[in-house]
Amino acid sequence: MSRLSTRRRFLQHSTAALSTCVILNRATAQDTKFVIAETTFGKVRGVTNNGIQTFKGIPYGATTAGSNRFMPPTDPMKWTGVRDALEYGHSAPQRDPAAAPPAAGALTVSGASLPAEGEDCLVLNVWTPAVSDNRKRPVMFWCHGGGFATGSGSSPDNDGTNLARRGDVVVVTINHRLNVLGFANLSEFSTDFAASGDTGMMDIVQALKWVRANIAQFGGDPNTVMIFGQSGGGRKVETLLAMPSAKGLFHRATIESGAALQVASREVAIKNAERLLTKLNIQKADVHQLQKLPVEQIMAAYFAVVKDERGVDQSIDGFAPTVDGKILPQQPFQPKASPISADVPVMIGCTRTEMTLFSANDESAFHLDDAGLHTRVKDLLGEHSNAMIDLYRGLNKTATPSDIYFLIASDYRYGAPTMKIAERRADLGKGPVYLYYFTWETPVQGGRLKSPHTMEIPFAFDNVKISTRLTGGGPEAMALADKVSDAWIAFARTGDPNTPKLPHWPKFTSKDRATMVINNQSKVVNDPLHDQRIAMFRAMNLT
Repeated sequence: MSRLSTRRRFLQHSTAALSTCVILNRATAQDTKFVIAETTFGKVRGVTNNGIQTFKGIPYGATTAGSNRFMPPTDPMKWTGVRDALEYGHSAPQRDPAAAPPAAGALTVSGASLPAEGEDCLVLNVWTPAVSDNRKRPVMFWCHGGGFATGSGSSPDNDGTNLARRGDVVVVTINHRLNVLGFANLSEFSTDFAASGDTGMMDIVQALKWVRANIAQFGGDPNTVMIFGQSGGGRKVETLLAMPSAKGLFHRATIESGAALQVASREVAIKNAERLLTKLNIQKADVHQLQKLPVEQIMAAYFAVVKDERGVDQSIDGFAPTVDGKILPQQPFQPKASPISADVPVMIGCTRTEMTLFSANDESAFHLDDAGLHTRVKDLLGEHSNAMIDLYRGLNKTATPSDIYFLIASDYRYGAPTMKIAERRADLGKGPVYLYYFTWETPVQGGRLKSPHTMEIPFAFDNVKISTRLTGGGPEAMALADKVSDAWIAFARTGDPNTPKLPHWPKFTSKDRATMVINNQSKVVNDPLHDQRIAMFRAMNLT
């Protein structure tokens, strides 16, 4: 089972009413306060909620269906009158048509539901303290997680109300094309599809261009934009750092538990596209037929290809951004960091036990004996497994076999790549780098998840209560969110995460490797995983 499908299953715990799509000229309740903002495509009506003005489902691009499928994004059509921006717009298509629909609220930590899926998904959401007040607030532009295959910027987990109020900032979340619709590289079969392997990333650039043109009307500063994202969202941030078309559209970058040393090579991307055409019984010369098929048929073929490649890292060997030499000239951080946008300050980090989340439905992972530990670690590290287990046991005297497995697997998947990315970025010698290591342990599920993947999200968004199923929502979590969200806001505002609520956070260098260890009592430690880092770099050939 893939890590993404495991993550989905973990989230299937609660129910909530389904959201609807954008509705124009919606009837309004008498006690609701509405607000109107101007965009380059027409006026939009939002709503004031707890002192924050919220606009949902604003189109930043045209529908991606039909003749626009697999093509670069285009501007939406202008509209007259006032368009309601009161409900979230479509999430990108991502469901397997052959699978049963997920239960309401199955795909979010909060238990609220995601909007319906649809190809008219190039929409964004804005939370702001005020519109048209000539203020220049920092903009925090969120790239959602889910690898390059799933997820939505319309998840209630990423509601920007608390963050906008706390920091006097403007929060933007977006939807964009994913999986086969965003990253099928058809360029080998028709020059019309020259950009098809990267259209999902081009959508994000299109949204950033919308921000540059429109965010001042929403009280934001187009010259102070921070892109941030977790997991797949972090990978998207890393990819944007390597894209010439994104240069100058953002001014800080935060990467939470997303390690994209590399994405798909052209060779891998073309092979995946060939497999897709084979599943659909379409000849290469007839590739344009893809624009005429029902989207469900394309999604079914995509899932058939993924099923054939079970066990493959979909962020590298699946439908993911392609290094094409133009839109994405080189791998983001392999063998070195891309020099594009090198001046942009970067904050990056991961959690201590990322992989407990992906094992949440694998009960045996939490009850390993020594044999089970050795089997699982050997699957990851081969000939290096025994030495790695001995090292981690020596550094964690009271740890169980399951504890050791989660630490090793988490460092293999996230910790070591994150530290290497920080190192390679810092070695550019331009924009500063700040590294963190999130070790706070959640009390939910009896504490067995410890510091799981996705843990940073509710703390960065100041949404601990919304995400009680992940954080527990207790006073410790609330106190930590007060510190963490302030650091994220400070970084958005200045490019420096230092605040009075945390110890002084030095810049990361390859020599000192200063790292903010985030917990109830946070502290700065130089190279906190020194021995593990060296061993992992050697085992993973990260020179």
